[in-house]
This record gives sequence, C-alpha cells and structure tokens, in this order.
Amino acid sequence: MKVLLIYPEFPDTFWSFKHALKFIRKKAGAPPLGLLTVAAMLPPEWELRLVDLNIRDLTKDDLAWADMAFISAMIIQRDAARQAIARCKETGLKVVAGGPLFTMDHAQFPNVDHFVLNEAELTLPPFLADLAAGHPQRLYATTEFPDIHETPVPLWRLADLRDYDTVSIQFSRGCPFNCDFCNVTALLGHRPRTKTAAQITAELDSLYALGWRKNVFFVDDNFIGNKKTLKTEALPALIAWRQGKTGLAFSTEVSINLADDPELLNLMVEAGFDTVFVGIETPNEASLAECSKTQNKGRDLVESVKRLQRAGLQVQGGFIVGFDSDSPSIFQQQVDFIQMSGIVTAMVGLLQAPLGTRLYERMKGEGRLAATAMSGDNVDGSTNIIPKMGLETLREGYRKLLDQIYSPQFYYARIKTFLREYKPPKIRIPLEPQYILAFLRSIYQLGIRGVERTQYWRLLLWTLFRKPRLFPVAVTLAIYGFHFRQVAELHVR
Repeated sequence: MKVLLIYPEFPDTFWSFKHALKFIRKKAGAPPLGLLTVAAMLPPEWELRLVDLNIRDLTKDDLAWADMAFISAMIIQRDAARQAIARCKETGLKVVAGGPLFTMDHAQFPNVDHFVLNEAELTLPPFLADLAAGHPQRLYATTEFPDIHETPVPLWRLADLRDYDTVSIQFSRGCPFNCDFCNVTALLGHRPRTKTAAQITAELDSLYALGWRKNVFFVDDNFIGNKKTLKTEALPALIAWRQGKTGLAFSTEVSINLADDPELLNLMVEAGFDTVFVGIETPNEASLAECSKTQNKGRDLVESVKRLQRAGLQVQGGFIVGFDSDSPSIFQQQVDFIQMSGIVTAMVGLLQAPLGTRLYERMKGEGRLAATAMSGDNVDGSTNIIPKMGLETLREGYRKLLDQIYSPQFYYARIKTFLREYKPPKIRIPLEPQYILAFLRSIYQLGIRGVERTQYWRLLLWTLFRKPRLFPVAVTLAIYGFHFRQVAELHVR
C-alpha cells in the first residue's frame, strides 16, 4: 500500500509566523505531529510519503504514485483541506480523514471515503483491520479516551526537518479546567493523560540523533494538568536527559496557576523550558466568571505574569474580547494590561463558540449563533456569535486595540518592559549562519526600510548596554513584531 500523508496549508495567521520565518529562510513553523504519529501506527510494510502543503505542492506524480491519501487538519485549514481532498478525488484516490477539523465537522465533507475520528490509538486499528479484510466502514469514532502509554515515536524521517524552525512533541492530552469557550475537553477530556518519561526522552533521543538542536514545542493544551507526574517523573527525567547535550529549548502551554508553584516553575526552567503560552483571556473579573476561567480569577494577573518572567519564562498570552460582561471600556483595559505585563506576543481575538463547547450550546439556545461558520483564525476579526455589545462596536474597538498594541511605539515599549524582568534562559540554541543572516535582514527590513526603524535602533542599543545576553531575544521579538503587523493589516484593517 502506497499512502500519501497530506497536511493542508495554513493561511497567513498570527501563529503561522510566515513573515518572520522568511528572515531565517524556513518554510513552515513545525512538521505535522499528528500525521507523523499516525504514520508510526501504520503497517511497517506500507510505503509512506509526507506532503506538507506548507512546504511544497501536491503534484501529479504524488497522486499517480499513491493508492490512498490520509489527510489531517485543524479548523483553520478547512478551505485548504477541501482543495486537497478535491485534488485527490479528481484522480480517483481514496481519502481517509481525521484530526480536529473532521472530528468536529465531518458531515461537511461528503466526498471523503473514510473518517477515522477522535484519537487514533482507538479508531485507527479497527479501520486498518477492516481495510485488510476488504470491508472498511465509512466512519470510525469513539467517546472513550485512550491510554497513551503505547503511543509510538513519530516518524520524523518522513519530514525534511531543515524546512522547519520548530518540532512539536506531546506529553499529555486533556485539561482539568472547564473554560466555557474551549473545545479541548470536548475533544480530549478533563482528566489529563500522560505519556511516560521514557516515551518523552525516546522522542527527544530520536530528534537529537537526527541532528535537531533548535526549538521543541510541547503541544499539550495544559502541560501542568498533572503536576504530580511532572514533578516526580517527567521533569526530573528531562533534567537528566539534558546533561551533556546542547540546544533544544522547550516551550509549551500552561495555565496561570503555574505562578503559584515555585517548585514546579523551577523544575520547568531547569529542564530547559524558556517560553510558555498562557490563556490570560481578560483582566475583567466579571468576564472571567462568565466563561468559568476560575484559575485566573481573584489574582493579580500582572504580578503572576512577572513571576514567570523573573523565573526565566517568556510569557506569550491569549486574550479575548466580546464577552457578554465586556463593555466598550474593555479594549483600553486590554491594552493597559498587555503593556503593563510585558507580554510581547499578545494574541487578541474575538470570542468564538466552537462546536461542542458550553458556549456554543448557550449561544444556540439564545438564538445568538451567527450564520457564518467559525473560522478558526484567532485574529481575523470574525466571530460566529452575535455579541451583546453589538458587532460593529466590537469590531471597531478590536481594530483600534490591534492598531495600538502592534504599533511600533507600543510594541517596542513592551519588549523593554519584558526584558527588564526576564531572567536570561539557561539553554542556548547553537548559532547558525541563518541567524546571523536574519539579523542582517532585520537591519535592512526593520532598521532601514521599516516604519519602526527609530524604535528598532533604540531597542538594539538599549539591549546592548543594559541586557547584552538578551540581544538575540530582542532581535527575535523585533522580527515577530513585523509579522504581527503584517497579519493585523491584512485581516483587520
């Protein structure tokens, strides 16, 4: 059996980093972890070919070679997935689809031959057995959540890692919290399920053996969902694994209550984590209560962020406007919070209601679901709900908010606020020629041509004299700012 593993293209979004990746001549952020993990579960005698459409096109030769195509996608890849499926069907190729997009909305893809939904550890084996027996069904789904202690190491060899800036791995699935707007628990459950420490170090060993020394992103929706296992098993194993090795800085997603646990915080930094994404959502206590974001309530959020920064973690933040409890003053409140906290990578989006969430059911019951489908793009200025504030008021306030936080004046001031607090990371990525060239490209693009050239040079000089060890971080964040402005201008203005 010859199988194409097709990963649809991402549009130009906040997290695509397309404009930033051009500085280091990389084609995409990370290879598709889900598809490469599924690949490791397929019969070893099958011939496999990865086609990441963020890297290259799907060719006639690919389609002629294959007996079947597997495709996986997220909601934001919906349009690109439709196009890839259509290409396959034009040539008579059977299509097997899985992943979040199809798990949540498979009825919208009538030309897919087989759906292998939910988590592949449970639904892929019966599909493969039926396929071998000659009578595969159209739909394989489950309401159960698998033990992931047997999940194999992804088949990294299928991807040309030189095309990517980061590689993703996964330690756990599920989240103990119950945020009103989040579909993670609908997809993966409330009880965090973890891999063993041996599994994680085996995955890292496989990457290290391939020569990977750059960033590794733990894609867990809440890495600290099972603190006991982290403290007693996973993090000590990562600390031991790191001895004698270079590079591989870690990043992940956590909840803000990490700031309340100095032991866990120090273990993460010792293990090599230097960046965390945190769902801040809003400084408005009423809105936090409305969406059941209990872990964020009743605390000084700015101080919690700075505690993480002072420990050596750069905090990237997710923010939302459009809650029922939001008044028109929320836009300035968000700007003030983002500036004071020094969260440089601040992703602000309109509230959206994913299928399967309590928010979706409430909006449906109140007749407040919009006719347009949820885009999955966090910063395109769209929403699938009818906000109490009024859609035009919400969009206008949102546009002004993005104009402020991504303007050179505000953005570069925020970088300085962050660098004043940030403890330099212990892990250093080996210097590559592309990083030097990226700095030179930033001088031309940002320091000569860019509207931010005054702020750019002031930041570089300030960092050289005040925080010289953080100079590479300052340059990286300046390049990120260029990307964020391009995305904001493309989608919102």
